[in-house]
Amino acid sequence: MKHLVNKVMLEKVDFMGDTVDVKKLTVSDILEIQKTSEKLAKSKSPDEMALIREVIKRAVIGADEISNEEFETFPLSELTDLSNNIMRLSGLNSQGAVEGN
Repeated sequence: MKHLVNKVMLEKVDFMGDTVDVKKLTVSDILEIQKTSEKLAKSKSPDEMALIREVIKRAVIGADEISNEEFETFPLSELTDLSNNIMRLSGLNSQGAVEGN
């Protein structure tokens, strides 16, 4: 099993009539996303898109090069669907809880 440490698993996911390469989130990615979620929950004026951006930037190949302003040019429903697909591929539901088998 040691030979699989740091192995990246990719899947193609539909996004805006095209496909993007998505890597399955690691445990450390998920823990960082949970920290962001907790910070946003405590914030007096949370950035509603911050969590979606973080999920997408961590998982979609090349998304880390997109600015926050550029993210605002995408339809919200497309970003939400993409984020939900990333979570599902990583074994989580859209609320971040582990999905049962």
